[in-house]
Amino acid sequence: MVINMKKVVKFGGSSLASAEQFEKVGNIIHADEGRRYVVPSAPGKRFDKDTKVTDMLYACYAQAEKDHNFMAEMTAIEKRYQEIIDGLGLDLDLTGEFDRIIDNFKRKAGSDYAASRGEYLNGIIMANYLGYEFIDPAEAIRFNEAGVFDAELTNILLSKRLEGVERAVIPGFYGAMGDGRVKTFSRGGSDITGSIIAKAVQADVYENWTDVSGFLIADPRIIKDPQGIEMLTYAELRELSYMGATVLHEDAIFPVRKAGIPVNIKNTNAPEDEGTWIVGHTIQKSKYVITGIAGKKGFASVTIEKDMMNSEVGFGRKVLQVFEEYGISFEHIPSGIDTLSVMVHQSEFENKEQNILSGINKAVNPDSIDIQSDLALIAVVGRGMRAQRGTAGRIFSALAHANVNVRMIDQGSSELNIIIGVENEDFEVAIKAIYDIFVETRL
Repeated sequence: MVINMKKVVKFGGSSLASAEQFEKVGNIIHADEGRRYVVPSAPGKRFDKDTKVTDMLYACYAQAEKDHNFMAEMTAIEKRYQEIIDGLGLDLDLTGEFDRIIDNFKRKAGSDYAASRGEYLNGIIMANYLGYEFIDPAEAIRFNEAGVFDAELTNILLSKRLEGVERAVIPGFYGAMGDGRVKTFSRGGSDITGSIIAKAVQADVYENWTDVSGFLIADPRIIKDPQGIEMLTYAELRELSYMGATVLHEDAIFPVRKAGIPVNIKNTNAPEDEGTWIVGHTIQKSKYVITGIAGKKGFASVTIEKDMMNSEVGFGRKVLQVFEEYGISFEHIPSGIDTLSVMVHQSEFENKEQNILSGINKAVNPDSIDIQSDLALIAVVGRGMRAQRGTAGRIFSALAHANVNVRMIDQGSSELNIIIGVENEDFEVAIKAIYDIFVETRL
C-alpha cells in the first residue's frame, strides 16, 4: 500500500442506510490510509419497502410549504438518524441541528435546502464516527445566479478550503449560491461532489462505493449473472451511460476526467472485489471483444427518401430544422445515398408527428416519408472492436439465429460502438443473443 496516496471516497445511500452499514464503511476507510476525504450520501433504504431519508425530507417540506404541521414527519426523520447514532454508540446530539432545520422549514427555506439536509446530517455523524473534520459544501461548492454549477470558482474555493486539511468529511449532493442559499445538483449529486473534491485535492484515485461491484457487461435484469467490466475508458462509459447503463452518470465524472484522475467503482458489501476502473486511456485489452451492451426502448424513426438528395446542399439541415422547431431532439441519423432516417423518442414525437411530417414535406419536398414506431436501440460498445474484424457480422449472425429483424444499424467513425435498431418486443432477445455470441460462446 502506498502511504502517501490520496483518495477521495464516496459512499451511496444504501451504503449508509444503517449503523451496521456505517460500520462496514468505517472498516473500509480505516483499511487504507489513503482514504482521506469522505463524501457521504443521505441514508438510503434499509429494506425493499423502506423510504430514503431524502424522500422523507421532501415529503416533510411539502407539509411545511402548505403551512401544515410537519412535526410527525420530522420526528420520523430524527428517529432514523438517532438509530444510527445509538447503533454506533456515539456521544452525539443532533437536537440543535434539527431545531435549526425546523425553523428553516417554517421560514420556507426551499426544497433544495430541505433535500440537502439528508447528506448534511449524515456527514456530521460520519465525521464524528471517523474523527475527521466536517466541512459543509455550502462553504465552497458554488452555483451562479442562474443556478448553474460554477466549476472554476468552486475549484478555487474548495482547493483553498481543503488546503492543509488532512482528513475530512464533505457531504455530497449540494452547494450554495453566492448569497448562501443552498442549491442541489440535478442528477448524480453525490457522485458529482466526489468528483469535484477529487479534482480540488488532486487525488490519485476517486473511489465510488455503491451496492454493486462496478459495471456489468449487460443488464442483470436481462442476463442472469452477467460478467463484470474490469476496465472502462471514459469514452466507453459515455456510450454506455447514454444508452441506459446507470451505475454512474457520465456527468458525475467530468471533473476527474479533465484532471486525468482514475475512478474505481467498488462494492461496500464486497470490498474485496476489484470493481470497475474508469480511465482516460489504456493499452490493456478488455477480456472480450466488446466491453458492454446497453439499450433503451421507445423510439420512432422517420425515413425520408428523395432521389439525388446527396447532391442537394443543406438537405439534412432543412430536415433537422423542422424537428428543432418543434422541440424534438434526435438520437441517431443513419443515412444512404437517397435516404435519411431520423431516430427520435416516440413519446416526444407522437403528439407532434403530423406537424413535423407536414414541415418536412414543405422543407425538402421528398419523394416519400416512412415512419416506424415501437423501436429499441441497442449499443454494442468496446475499444477492442477497432482491432477485430467481423464484429458487425457476428452481431448480425447472432441476431439472425435468434430470429431478430434488424431495423437499423449505425456505426460511429470512432469504431467504438455499433448501434442496432430492433422492435421493442425483440429487445431482450437481441441483448441475450449478442451477449451469448461475445461472452458465453465467444464464437
